[in-house]
Parts: sequence; structure tokens; C-alpha cells
Amino acid sequence: MHVLDQFRLDGRVVVVTGSSSGLGVRFAEACAQAGADLVLAARRTQLLETTAELVRQAGRRAVSVATDVADPKACQNMVDRAMEEFGRVDVLVNNAGIATAVPATRETSEQFRKVIDTNLNGAYWAAQACGRVMKPGSSIVNISSTVGLTTAGLPQAAYAASKAGLIGLTRDLALQWGTRKGIRVNALAPGLFRSEMTDQYAEGYEESLAPRMVLGRAGHYREIAGTLVWLISDAAGYVTGQTIACDGGFTIT
Repeated sequence: MHVLDQFRLDGRVVVVTGSSSGLGVRFAEACAQAGADLVLAARRTQLLETTAELVRQAGRRAVSVATDVADPKACQNMVDRAMEEFGRVDVLVNNAGIATAVPATRETSEQFRKVIDTNLNGAYWAAQACGRVMKPGSSIVNISSTVGLTTAGLPQAAYAASKAGLIGLTRDLALQWGTRKGIRVNALAPGLFRSEMTDQYAEGYEESLAPRMVLGRAGHYREIAGTLVWLISDAAGYVTGQTIACDGGFTIT
């Protein structure tokens, strides 16, 4: 096999949760460009058509599924639809996520639980449903965050806890399913990539992070999307249980 062929995803079916906006759109588009067919899952189904069109422009097929990952039944329905449409699931990108920035003394139990239910519990339900049908050689990538590895100057207890929890979940599933099922499980921890989530940051917040950015800038979508494609491809076939930070050096400062 030519070295560049190792990065291709031809013939594979990739499920991307939270693929209606932000990084999820870019992940889906990149996977399609690498040759995969896509199962697009999100709560805001009206926005999934835009992502589906990007997949079709890349010459691949897409099916959209209304999915609230916090509901285990919705995750099972997502996988059932994938099997009906494509007959297989090769990759899960656990990208769905929400965030709050509330001081710990004022965050309500409802706010905290909602973040954990989506970011951490939802990733588990999606992985569980996919893991039941995945064959050896399949791959799961949990989208964590640099906030799961370090702090970023915001009061984000729920978000930080959920993203750190994803890293622990990644290690455990990699151990359980690597030996028994031949499934690789890794985490990808993005740094600053502009999205709907970052649009909510207070004025001046991004500038305050500049001294911690070794490369001196926010990331480009193509850089995080390329990292994801590598991680789910045969080129990373001996990588499992790892957390890969794509953050311009943020976590080493």
C-alpha cells in the first residue's frame, strides 16, 4: 500500500454526532473527501441538510438522523438507521457537545447535568450503540477539549469535567474493545477553533489566550479535520487509548 493510500476512507461508513454546525460539519466534509459515506446526527435536523450537501458534493452518500445523544434510545435509533442505509458502521466521531460558563457557586444542578448528559453520557450511549455492530478494524474518536487537560480562564466546571471524563472513557473503552473487538478508541482534544461555541465568548477573551498559544494563532478547520482523518484511518492503525491535542501548543504552556 502506498503511504498516502493509508489515509483514505474508501468504503467506510462514518457516524458524526453534532454534525449540524461547527467542527462537526468540517469533520463530516473531510471524511467524505477522504472517501467515506456519512451518517449525520444532530438535534437540529434542519441544519443537517447543509452538511449533507457538502458530503454529496464530495461524491459520497449521506443520511441524516435526528438524534439527541443524551437519550440512549435515540443513539440506538441512529445506529439502526445507519445499518438500514449502509449495512455497517466503521467509525464513530463523538462530536456532539454543549458548554456553559457559569461560576461554580451559581451553576444550577440542571445546567450541570445537561452538560454531563450530552458531552459525557451521550458519548457513552453513542459508543455503546455503535460498539454493538462494529467489526474489527473500526474506530471511535471522542472529541474532548484542551479544557479536559488544562484550564482556559473561564468558569467551566461542567464542561471541563465532561471533557476530562471523555479522556477516561476513551482509555477504558480502548482497553475493553481493543482486545475483545479489535476496535480502536482515541480522543481528540481541540484547542481554539472558531465555532458557534466560541462566538459566545466575551470580548477580549481570545486575545487573553494569545500568550499560551505557541504557534501564535487560532487553528484552521482543515488542521483539526486532517488530524481526525489521520486518527480514524489506517495510517493510525496502531494508535489506541490516546488523547491527541491539536492546539497549537496550548497545553504545553
